[in-house]
Amino acid sequence: MPKEFTDEFEPLLIKDFNGQKQSKLPNRSLVLAACAACIGGTFQFGYNISVINAPTTDVHNFINQTWIERYQIGIPESVLTLLWSTIVSIFTIGGLLGVTVGGTLSVKHGRKGTLLVNNAFAIIAALLMGLSYPTGYFELLIIGRFITGLNAGIGLCVQPLYLGEIAPTAFRGSMGMGTSISITLGLLAGQVVGLKELLGKEDSWPILLATTCVPAFLQLLILPWFPESPRYLLIDRGDSEGCKKALKQLHGVSRCDGELDDIEKEKRDLADFKAKTPWELLCDRSIRLQVLTVMLLNVAQQLNGINAIYFYANYLFTQSGISAERIPYVTLGTGACELVTALTCGIVIDRLGRKVLIVGGYILMSICCILFTLTLSYQSASPIVPYLSIASVFAFILSFGLGPGGVTNILTTELFTQATRPAAYIIAGSLNWLSFFLISMVFPFLVVWLEQYCFLVFMAVCTCMAIYIFFVVPETKNKTFIEIQNEFKSSKKARTVDATGMTQLLSI
Repeated sequence: MPKEFTDEFEPLLIKDFNGQKQSKLPNRSLVLAACAACIGGTFQFGYNISVINAPTTDVHNFINQTWIERYQIGIPESVLTLLWSTIVSIFTIGGLLGVTVGGTLSVKHGRKGTLLVNNAFAIIAALLMGLSYPTGYFELLIIGRFITGLNAGIGLCVQPLYLGEIAPTAFRGSMGMGTSISITLGLLAGQVVGLKELLGKEDSWPILLATTCVPAFLQLLILPWFPESPRYLLIDRGDSEGCKKALKQLHGVSRCDGELDDIEKEKRDLADFKAKTPWELLCDRSIRLQVLTVMLLNVAQQLNGINAIYFYANYLFTQSGISAERIPYVTLGTGACELVTALTCGIVIDRLGRKVLIVGGYILMSICCILFTLTLSYQSASPIVPYLSIASVFAFILSFGLGPGGVTNILTTELFTQATRPAAYIIAGSLNWLSFFLISMVFPFLVVWLEQYCFLVFMAVCTCMAIYIFFVVPETKNKTFIEIQNEFKSSKKARTVDATGMTQLLSI
């Protein structure tokens, strides 16, 4: 057909065979399924990170009181600090274990099935932490926090898998941002519920910690109404009828056939399908660049300074003259800013692309680290400088939410196919949790050694990641998983050809 006729009749060509235009917005059932997955998934991760901050003093008092009742003597300060640090940090140990089993469970029981079973851990943890005060056993807090970490680790591994696999190609970025948005919502919800006006009162902390069961019950009520991942049904289970039914419910009739063709094409390319283990993934040379990229992305997500900023925020707010009573509300403002940024990123990511956002985010974070170092170095030079430090905190958090905060998980989904994706999430999640644990242990010493110049270390991490992504990682917007794989293969061949040609020139 001549181009002039193609242009003239283009509106007709984008209709389906029933004469209905495809909507530019995702199907309502798809959005609801994503919300159902998020509420009991990564929402729990954000919620359980922030909710533990409010009852710090009250839990200290409870541990001291229990110690006196047992041993008729006050608890030594060093032992109290050790017990509290254990309660807080054992969450990361549980998370690391959760990631390692989450990928395996998602292969055996499906993405949706694993998310539903995972809620049992949240309910058990809520029960243990809620009973710690009436029973007088602070050890239940340690066990409960470990189990909440297990729940969060499984959710962080499996929920992005589910979102990435149920989303149509055109909306995969926006759907993938659901992970970042739900984490931020969880952080914000934990801060709100922990306010003194709600459950932050002295006698309410057991109820506050037990509220982790609420998202679990909500997911158990809502998620069963939605289908399993269509890709899992067809590629892993060979259930073509179940796949078609799931696609019709999630995408509507107009998009069903196109998405089914993509899944069937991927299935044909994966002859003798068998999900790979993490070790097999690490040994596979054909996808080594993808594995290296995801490893670097997930390590950098924790070592780029975002957690250090959160650790340092209360100090900065105090230095700026903000009273201790107002700090929780200012912290609430940082959470609200990150949520707005994550929502904005979710809207624009399928228009601007992944590469622009993550590279731009890391560049802005590098600039913020420099500003942060300067404002901390000249904190007493002017009364306005402490407020510039606070502005740098907000700018850094916004830059993180704009790029690395959301795009990292999306790229982990997009750089792999069905056979390698669960193992990739195990590797990525394990490194993410290990890096989280590392920065929480090392950062206090880093501050002592380098003082404000410690943020130059984070600037170096952000700058290196921006350069690596710009030169190595291709844009994945509006591309199928197979197309992305082929692009990596073609770029690898191009580098091999260039290297061979250079060797021949040198040998002449």
